[in-house]
Amino acid sequence: MFVRAYLRASTSEQDANRAKDQLRAFVAERGLKIAACYVENESGAKLARPELFRLLADAEPGDILLVEQVDRLSRLTAADWEMLKAELTTRRVRVVALDLPTSWMMAASATDEFTGRMFEAINGMLLDMLAAVARKDYNDRRRRQAQGQAKAKAQGRYKGRPEDTERNAGISPACSPLSNPGARYRPPQAVAALLLRRLPSA
Repeated sequence: MFVRAYLRASTSEQDANRAKDQLRAFVAERGLKIAACYVENESGAKLARPELFRLLADAEPGDILLVEQVDRLSRLTAADWEMLKAELTTRRVRVVALDLPTSWMMAASATDEFTGRMFEAINGMLLDMLAAVARKDYNDRRRRQAQGQAKAKAQGRYKGRPEDTERNAGISPACSPLSNPGARYRPPQAVAALLLRRLPSA
């Protein structure tokens, strides 16, 4: 059994490594060590996350996916959360979150079969609840942001995000959809589903 820590922040301005010491202390109290850390700055509302997919590809049956909070793993829609859960179940990867005490039993070195199954059932239900709460929080924040922007626009105060000219200058014209009108557009959900199918079998 390997413990694989997943650390995520939404933007590059945020420190995704912030909780690393807390996660290390958690496993040390249980006589375990973190085998690998997977760190990225990506939105939790997006399923297609490179480091999350690398963790899934590396994981072996019985491994632990350790997160500080459930919302570090998921702010996904219900459909995308079900897709991620199915992948975790297929690979027999156990999710342990510091903000979900019922999941801590998953990090125990030995439990009897009955106790293990009971905690898996309880943990799964609470994971679903916290994932739903995380998604609601995400939607609420976006709604409040949109309301604030609308109010600022009405008052003539909203300027929008300034153009990142340095980044845009580095984008090849060939990458633009306007340069290749016949290119097939794939929505993010389709890309994520395709990448999940390409992961090595558990």
